[in-house]
Amino acid sequence: MGDVVHALPAVSDMVRALPGVQVDWLVEAPFAAIPRLHAGVQRVLPLAWRKWRRRLLQADTRAAIAALRAELKREPYDAVLDLQGLLKSVLWGLQARGPLLGYDAASIREPLAALFYRRKAAVPRTLQAVERNRRLAAAHLGYGLPATAPDFGVVPPAGSWAAPGPSAVLIPCASRPEKLWPEADWIALGQRLQRAGLVPVVVWGSGEEQQRAQRIAAGCGGLVPPFLSVADTAALLGAARQIVGLDTGFSHLGAAFGAPTIGIYCDHEPGLAGITGPGRVASLGGKGQVPALAAVMAQLEQHLAGR
Repeated sequence: MGDVVHALPAVSDMVRALPGVQVDWLVEAPFAAIPRLHAGVQRVLPLAWRKWRRRLLQADTRAAIAALRAELKREPYDAVLDLQGLLKSVLWGLQARGPLLGYDAASIREPLAALFYRRKAAVPRTLQAVERNRRLAAAHLGYGLPATAPDFGVVPPAGSWAAPGPSAVLIPCASRPEKLWPEADWIALGQRLQRAGLVPVVVWGSGEEQQRAQRIAAGCGGLVPPFLSVADTAALLGAARQIVGLDTGFSHLGAAFGAPTIGIYCDHEPGLAGITGPGRVASLGGKGQVPALAAVMAQLEQHLAGR
């Protein structure tokens, strides 16, 4: 999901630099709600590869793949831009009717993928992901890199669930245990947010995460919503007065909406994929550097003072 959010400003650049450009977006199906929030995207093509790859021999899988390939070949493209730079994205980029463009071998995440591009561009790997995407698009589509700050171009949708009053969203969800932050620290943050007049809302995505969310909410007088779709979670994030989250796609999405956002990094360096957005943002921690509660609390105090 983070990769999808980081690609949004490149679309905003394209729309401004190339009046009348049509942008279609091929995206993993669970995250299709995100590019649909950008007015510059005409067509979203959901790709269920994570589901399909486990059952490639099934008839319904083959039919779904054939249908998506037909959509990709329905009309010719002037450019097929691979922002992800993986063999998986190359595989699907080659299904479209048009020249596949991407990074050169020194710039890409999987160098073997660079062999399949019609044209390649050099983009420093030390740049933050949003900047890399913007530079790659500008290089291949022939416009100057804008000097303006990244414009994510998304507006929060209407959702099915909302907090009763001003809210802060806590995102203690992580794909790996190494990314987790102590529950006691989440509770302390929630208590501070309560004192600031904000309702802590603790989101979750799995059964284990739901139990963790319930424990945190119980300790700070917060709320745990029902299971929310990506679109409904986007609505919740868009309405939040403050977001504190782990290194997860929803933290990046909340920042893209402009909400004050603190990213907590416990097992990953934030430099290349730190929290970015038009509002007040901060990324704390790093690989093997679990941020202390005092550091996160100090950053939160700055955000609350800025309100």
